[in-house]
Amino acid sequence: MLEKLSQLIRAIQNIQNPVEYNIESFRKVLQEINAVKFDSLSDNRLQEISAELKSRACKGVSLDSLLVDAFALVREVSRRVLGMYPFDTQVLASIALHKGKIVEMQTGEGKTLAAVMSAYLNALEGKGVHVLTFNDYLARRDAQWMGPIYEFLGLTIGYVNEGMSITERQKAYSANITYVTAKEAGFDYLRDFLCMEEEKLVHRPFHYAIVDEADSILIDEARVPLVIAGNVQEEEENPLHLSKLRGFKQGIDYEIDQYKSNVYFTDSGLLRLEKVLGCGNLYDSKNLELLARLNCELYAEVLIERDKDYIVRNGKVELIDEFTGRIAAKRRWPENLQAAVEAKEGLRSEFRGTIMGSIALQYFLNLYSRISGMTGTGSTAAAEFREFYCMDVVVIPPNKLCIRKDHSDIIFTHKEAKQKAIVLEVERVHTTGQPILIGTESVEESELLAIELRKTGIECRILNAKNDEMEAKIIAKAGEVGAVTVSTNMAGRGIDIKLGGEKEQGRDKVVASGGLYVLGTNRHESRRIDNQLRGRGGRQGDPGESRFFISLEDDLIKRYDIGQLIWSREFPQKQEGAVNEPAILRAVIRGQRIVEGYNSDIRRQLWKYSFIIEQQRRIIHNKRQDILWNKISLDVLSSKAADRYCALQAQVGEDILRKVEKQITLYHINKCWADYLDYISYEREGIHLVAIGKKDPLTEFHRIAIEAFDEMMDKIDSEIIRTFNTVAIGEDGIDMVKAGLKGPSATWTYLINDSSNQFSRLPNLIKAAIGKIKVKMGTFLF
Repeated sequence: MLEKLSQLIRAIQNIQNPVEYNIESFRKVLQEINAVKFDSLSDNRLQEISAELKSRACKGVSLDSLLVDAFALVREVSRRVLGMYPFDTQVLASIALHKGKIVEMQTGEGKTLAAVMSAYLNALEGKGVHVLTFNDYLARRDAQWMGPIYEFLGLTIGYVNEGMSITERQKAYSANITYVTAKEAGFDYLRDFLCMEEEKLVHRPFHYAIVDEADSILIDEARVPLVIAGNVQEEEENPLHLSKLRGFKQGIDYEIDQYKSNVYFTDSGLLRLEKVLGCGNLYDSKNLELLARLNCELYAEVLIERDKDYIVRNGKVELIDEFTGRIAAKRRWPENLQAAVEAKEGLRSEFRGTIMGSIALQYFLNLYSRISGMTGTGSTAAAEFREFYCMDVVVIPPNKLCIRKDHSDIIFTHKEAKQKAIVLEVERVHTTGQPILIGTESVEESELLAIELRKTGIECRILNAKNDEMEAKIIAKAGEVGAVTVSTNMAGRGIDIKLGGEKEQGRDKVVASGGLYVLGTNRHESRRIDNQLRGRGGRQGDPGESRFFISLEDDLIKRYDIGQLIWSREFPQKQEGAVNEPAILRAVIRGQRIVEGYNSDIRRQLWKYSFIIEQQRRIIHNKRQDILWNKISLDVLSSKAADRYCALQAQVGEDILRKVEKQITLYHINKCWADYLDYISYEREGIHLVAIGKKDPLTEFHRIAIEAFDEMMDKIDSEIIRTFNTVAIGEDGIDMVKAGLKGPSATWTYLINDSSNQFSRLPNLIKAAIGKIKVKMGTFLF
């Protein structure tokens, strides 16, 4: 009775808690795997067993019933071909991956090898498995590293990197297991959408994916839209007005909200603009596009900072990923904002065209029948994993107990005092030979800190967005005796820092000094980012230390006014030394959690705006795929252009007319969808302005999107008929180029920083959250 009651209690807890710590069911499977002994069998016999497993899977035998033998087989083959025998913890992790979980494993626990067992098992059906990595380097490295295991077992392996040809991509995606970044797989999906011929498609139906660095891909970048654009006829460039805006003054012509998330013109600023531009009332319907562009220009001028939000390199604006400090490859802001930043830097954009297709990473990943993921920091995002993907986080204990010492934060009243203390701390630790990894918030901060360290005679390596191509080499040396590495945020993911250097030649000396010392110069907007930084040290039972130095002037604290959470009687006066008051640290941690909730709300808000567009995209995509694969018969022309259709039928035949209708239909689906995306993007950028008329922006956006989509569907049919009635059709069909129906001669892919600031302002959420805490705790405390 008591046992049943305890089981019921655990079941209720599991329903409420998306984080699973109880892995007894997985341990039972592990015991079965450990009981299987393949070590005495020959290589040929192991390969025969693999062939038998594959045959059974293809005949419909459930993968769960094959799991024990499959995992035991991979384990033994890994030992033979790589000299690596997966730990029990890695087997447990792979069982959880097969069950569709998000697996949390500490840094250095061997996620790459853990994924192989689940990938192998799910590849036995012959439907393809994608291992979605964080970058191209890891896709190539992991495929080449783990490839011998798959090949020994009779499976094919491939990887996709940017720049590969269609033929190379087709070969890689046709393999049993494919290593590729989530972004590149998504871009290939968008390219397939533009295909006019089946033989140029690279993807097959999506089956099973293992997502590496799952918190980054599934949460941080989930709302990042992947975009494919095509060149269009150059239009006369619309001059920007930045030169006029640079004369505007804060407090007179514009205001910035206290969280620095929004900037807006004052009434006097708008009147000044109307006078300078001679455009009349900027809120008139004819001027709304101009007003939206002006708002983007003001935002770019005032709130987007060079060397924090972007760098300029080789004459190009390159965005910096806010979570990793790396260059966000091929990423752009929305068109008007991107153009405004480029104008601010005196640059002309190389990318001017029309968006041909777009899909957010979250929606792309949901195309897979099943997904699972791995990360070192999944627990704090567990609620979102469950809400958006219906997936729970399973925490796998480390193979060796983590002995890293995570010291309490040290707080200072101002940045200068913090900087001095950091330099003194680095000097103290450096004399012991203990390697130090310093995580900073921005490119600017990393370079300023490096200058201060060099003034004291301490040489350091810098890893930031300006030299991210050297990332692997710099990270490999970060564990050397006496090494000091200054890095933005958490650059270096996927690469272990080995104590003593890349070949661990100085390991004993580093271990004796205390292991890697990780020093953070800021708390970030997410505890996951802090934990990722901490996790660089103390891998696989190694010693290590971590500590954060923060100040009450840090961006996180000032932007969100976290100082409000500190009791007024305890708010410290400016001082050079550290603030020794536990209540202040508790307030900072509490504020960080509020900010996490705020960012989570933004992601939900973005989802509400994008959901309807995604449903429309699926309708269009499915219709187009059915036409491309001849799954449906086309009858628009025979029913609505019957006279010409019948006349041409007698001249060129039914087959030619079907081919012509297919070509015309696919072309106009692409063109009308691109026009629709362009229109809806414009509407979304300015939709927040409807609040002036006391309308709900979300409701209004949905109304606009539904009406525009219905009009687009009607337009597709009318354009098909118009083209058919006017184009020349001969015995060879239609010449698409002569008919002016050729798609773009060049396409390119990029990502958009999808932000709520494009169309909705949410700055008051944090204020409201702080207000709720005040009510709960008693306003007299503040």
